[in-house]
Amino acid sequence: MFCGPRRRARKSELLKSSLSGYTDSMHVIFRTLLTLLAARRRPRISLFDTSVISLRALPTDVDLFLHINNGQYFSLFDLGRHDLMARSGMTRAARRRRWRPVVQSEQITFRKSVTLMTKCQLYTRMIGMDEKCMYIEHRIVVDGEIFVRGVVAGRIVGPEGPVSNEELVAMAAELGEQVPEDFAADADLVRWREESALPSSRRPAPNPWQS
Repeated sequence: MFCGPRRRARKSELLKSSLSGYTDSMHVIFRTLLTLLAARRRPRISLFDTSVISLRALPTDVDLFLHINNGQYFSLFDLGRHDLMARSGMTRAARRRRWRPVVQSEQITFRKSVTLMTKCQLYTRMIGMDEKCMYIEHRIVVDGEIFVRGVVAGRIVGPEGPVSNEELVAMAAELGEQVPEDFAADADLVRWREESALPSSRRPAPNPWQS
C-alpha cells in the first residue's frame, strides 16, 4: 500500500509524461479550431491557390533544443490543409457527403531550424494528383526563406470506401473549380508514394523484426 521513493518518483515521471502528452494534444485541437474560425473571416480562395497562414513557434512546439520538434511540423502542416480546404469550400462540401481526408505518406526536408517564438509563414499548395492520391506541398518560410519543406500524399474516403478522382473533380466543379491542365503528379512523387506504401488494410502486414 505504501510506495518507496523510487516508485513514487517513477509514478511522478509517468504522470508528468501523460499530462505533457495531453496538453500537447489539446494545444493542437485548439490551434485547429482557431485556424478554422479564422478561415471563415478570410477571403475565399481556389482549391488550387496557395494558402498562407502566419504562425509562431510556441513553447508547445519546441523540443529541448528550443527549436520546433521535427514531428511537430506534421501537425502544423495540418493547419495549412485545414485553411486551404475550408476557404475553398471543400470542407463543407466533403462533410455533406460524409467524406474525410486521410494521409497515406509524408516526407519532409529540413534546411534551417525554427527557434522558440520565431514568427514564420506556412505555405500550402496542391501540386498534383495521380490515380489514387492528391499531393500537397507545405513550406515553412521565415523572412522570405524556405526553412522546411514537406509533401503529403493523401486521399479522400467516404462511407463506401476511397473516393475516385472523377468524384472529386465533380465536387470541385460544383464549387466552380476546374482542375488545371497537366495536373498529373510528378513521376518521382508517384514512385516515392508507391515504393514507401504499406500493404492495404485488407491485407496482412506482419512485423518480422524480433525484439
